Amino acid sequence: MVSAVINTLRSWYMIAVRGLEFVAPLLDLGIRCYVAWVFWRSGNVKIQSWSSTLELFKWEYDVPIFPPEFAAYLATGIELVMPVLLVIGLATRPAALILFVLNWFAAVSYPDISIGGMKDHYLWGLMLLFTVFHGPGKLSIDELLRRRLRS
Repeated sequence: MVSAVINTLRSWYMIAVRGLEFVAPLLDLGIRCYVAWVFWRSGNVKIQSWSSTLELFKWEYDVPIFPPEFAAYLATGIELVMPVLLVIGLATRPAALILFVLNWFAAVSYPDISIGGMKDHYLWGLMLLFTVFHGPGKLSIDELLRRRLRS
């Protein structure tokens, strides 16, 4: 009797695990696409009004290390290139790490960031770190290349 219950529970558990393993690549892709969309949108806002972007980097953002104009070009380039790599899953871990660093700089460089804005940066940072440590998942060019190189 007890062994029958244990076997039934084990069967249900294995079905649940297989279901989660089937859905996991979609979650990986969803995380990559969401974060990519956030940064892509930000990069597009910057290029739509480049003079305003330069002024913001000069007077509003307190970016350490880099001169304001260089920081504006660098941030915009990163926000337009790295999201594409995230979505297609190519060089995914380096792209996520670069966006994580940019996200950190953005959060600490803007002195008037709200609590809600900081929470957004935390969420994006965690999603990017998940991708850095976990990898892009099965639905990625990185995975296709890894499989091809193995065989």
